[in-house]
Amino acid sequence: MAGMVLGESRRGMLSGRATRLEVWGDPIAHSRSPQLHRAAYDVLGLDWTFERRRVPAASFQAELASLDATHRGLAVTMPDKEHAFAVAAWRDRGAELTGAVNTLLLTPEGARGWNTDVGGIVRALREAGLAEARNVRVLGAGATARSAVVALAELGAERIAVTARRPERAAALRELGERLALRVDVAPFDAAAQPAELTVSTLPGAAAVPDAPLDRLAAAGGPLFDVAYSPWPSALAARWPARAVPGLGMLLHQAVLQVRVFTEGDVDAPLRDEPRVIAAMREAIAHE
Repeated sequence: MAGMVLGESRRGMLSGRATRLEVWGDPIAHSRSPQLHRAAYDVLGLDWTFERRRVPAASFQAELASLDATHRGLAVTMPDKEHAFAVAAWRDRGAELTGAVNTLLLTPEGARGWNTDVGGIVRALREAGLAEARNVRVLGAGATARSAVVALAELGAERIAVTARRPERAAALRELGERLALRVDVAPFDAAAQPAELTVSTLPGAAAVPDAPLDRLAAAGGPLFDVAYSPWPSALAARWPARAVPGLGMLLHQAVLQVRVFTEGDVDAPLRDEPRVIAAMREAIAHE
């Protein structure tokens, strides 16, 4: 969906004044978004700042109201994605489907919201050679799991088995599957695991899965795409017998889409010299 495209004169005007970007969440000290974004703007020749701000969910509205005209946009992580969704006057399809916004472009007409996690997962799975799976298991039932379901539907998945500690939380994923014409089944961790071509984990990196369920899930789960990336291997990946792919690819590619939004106003508009931008962003997080 097209957004607000910025012409060369507009980009020049933006580069000539203070322009601030931030990543919000709680906790936030671990976020690598500043390294990714600063690397991108260096390549693009934009003297923009990108900082972290700890914003508990209860403070989101007040913090947003405190921003001035130098603030151009926000990258949003947990627990603030639903609050960002609520304040967005316009939202892209991924945001509407998931009820979560991780990217806010602040304009005089109001905030515009995207969920670039969806595109980040799509691009990361393609990059890892894992985009062809039709029968997929998703671990977890939160906002990232919703993004994973939308991404997998975009890639052509036909059936998704959601495994959650509290299956009652996964009702929204069943409803999402219906909207996407995609079969979504839900089961607890201690249920028998049906074979899957790919497992996508949206669990926190330190989350521990009991031995018996983990053994069943891993034996029938194919390769693991784990959105966790620090520390690596995650608790789950450390015990996964098949190939395990960390979430750095998702982190990178969702940030590339955010940079498109912040510079072009359009998630579908490629950046100038985008391959060089991506290479610089990748290098910025490769050795941490």
